[in-house]
Amino acid sequence: MDFAPTVQRQRAYFQSGATRPLEFRRVQLEKLSTALDRSESVLLAALHADLGKSPGQGYASELGLVQAEIRHALRNLRRWNKPRRCRTPLFVFPARSWIQPEPFGVAMIFSPWNYPLQLLLTPLVSAIAAGNCAVIKPSELAPHTADVMVQIVHANFEDRFVSIVTGGVEVAEALLRERFDKIFFTGGTQAGRAVMTAAAGHLTPVTLELGGKCPAIVCADAPVELAARRIAWGKFMNAGQTCVAPDFVLVDRSVRAAFVTALQKSLSEFYGSDPSQSLDYGRIVNRRHFDRLVTCLRDGKIVYGGAHDAKELYISPTILTDVSPTSFVMQQEIFGPILPVLEFDKLDDALALLRPRPTPLAVYLFTRSRATEAVVLTAARSGGVCVNDVVSHMVGTGLPFGGLGDSGMGAYHGLAGFQAFSHLRAVMRRGLWLDTPFRYPPQKLSLETLKRAIRLLIGN
Repeated sequence: MDFAPTVQRQRAYFQSGATRPLEFRRVQLEKLSTALDRSESVLLAALHADLGKSPGQGYASELGLVQAEIRHALRNLRRWNKPRRCRTPLFVFPARSWIQPEPFGVAMIFSPWNYPLQLLLTPLVSAIAAGNCAVIKPSELAPHTADVMVQIVHANFEDRFVSIVTGGVEVAEALLRERFDKIFFTGGTQAGRAVMTAAAGHLTPVTLELGGKCPAIVCADAPVELAARRIAWGKFMNAGQTCVAPDFVLVDRSVRAAFVTALQKSLSEFYGSDPSQSLDYGRIVNRRHFDRLVTCLRDGKIVYGGAHDAKELYISPTILTDVSPTSFVMQQEIFGPILPVLEFDKLDDALALLRPRPTPLAVYLFTRSRATEAVVLTAARSGGVCVNDVVSHMVGTGLPFGGLGDSGMGAYHGLAGFQAFSHLRAVMRRGLWLDTPFRYPPQKLSLETLKRAIRLLIGN
C-alpha cells in the first residue's frame, strides 16, 4: 500500500502555486457547497443507514454545519489572509514588520464515524480556505457516508488537489508513513497518541481533536427543569455518540431527586414511551461498541431506560444513579446513551472529583451565580466551557473548538480553523538608507550605556 505518488502529486501541485490565489480557494469552496446541495438527499440517506439519523438530525448536526462553515469562510477569507502589521522596534529603524498566513502544503485529515460528514468536511473547508492541498480519509465504520463522499470528491476535485482514501487501520498506518505538512485527526485518545508518534518522525505539526469524560455540574440554584432538558438533548442526540456530550452529571444533593425526575420527563417528551420507534433516536454504530455499552449498565441503578436489542444495535436512553466514581462506567468515555448521575454536597467536592481526571473536551455548568461560574472556570480545566447549556459552544464559527491534554491539542472552526492550517510567517522589510553603527563590533559602549540603549531601541 503506497501513497507516496498521491502525496508527491499534491506537493508538486501545491509548489506550482495553484492553490494560493484567493479566487482559486473561493471557487473550490463554492464548488464543494454546490456539490453538497446537489447530493443532500443521498448524504442524508447515507447518514441514516450508518447511524440511524433522521433527515432533520443529519442536516442540523452535519450538513447544515458544514454549509455554515463554508459561508463563513467565503465571507472572511480576504480578511483572514490579509497581512497583519505589528510593532517594529526602533533598533531596526527604518523597517516594517508583518505576519503573513502561509498554507502548510499537503494536509492529511482523518475523520471518525460518529459525525462522518461534519468531522470530515469542516477541517477540509479550513484546509482549502488556507490554501492547502488535502488527502482525506473518512471512517470505515460509516461506509455509506464514505461511499457518497468518494463520489463527490472524484466528481468535483482533481486528485492532485483533494484526494479521498478509504479503508481501515492498515490504510491509516500506511498514510502515516508518508510525510505530510499538516495532520488533522479526530478520534479517540489512544489513536491520537499513535498519530502524534507517527507525525513526530517527520516533525509534522498536528491538530488532535480527541474526547474524554465531559462533566455537567448542576448547582442548587440552577433552574433544574431547564438544566435537565438541555442536558438530555446534548447527551442523547446521536444516541450519545458525541465527543462533547455530557458524559456524567454531578448534581447538588438538594436538587438531585427533582433533577432526575425532570430528566425522565424530558426524555419521555423527546422520544416517547418507546424510543426505538422514534425517528429522532439513533442506533449504536456496531456490535463491539454495543457490547461495551451494555456492560456499563451494570454499574449503577437503572432509574430510566436500560432496554437494549443487539440485533437492532439499540440501547434506550438510560439514567444511572448510585454510581461509584471508581466504577467501570466512570473510568472511560461512555460514548453512548447512558448517563450516570452522581451527587455532591459542596461545590468543592464536585471539583475535587474532577481534578485528578484527564482533562475533558468540555465542562458544563448550570448555575445562576457569576461567583460560582468564576470558581469553576478557574478550578476545572477543559478544552471549552458552556455555562447553562451543553454542546452549543461548538456549533458557531466564532469560537475556537478544541481540546487540552488527553482531549486534544489545537483548535478549529472559523478563523481558528484557517490558522490551524496556516503557518503564521514573520516578515520584516528593512530600509537601506540608514544603518546604525553601534550594533557592529568592536563594541565600544559601556555595559550601562548598552542596557539603556537596548531598553530604548528594543522596548521596555
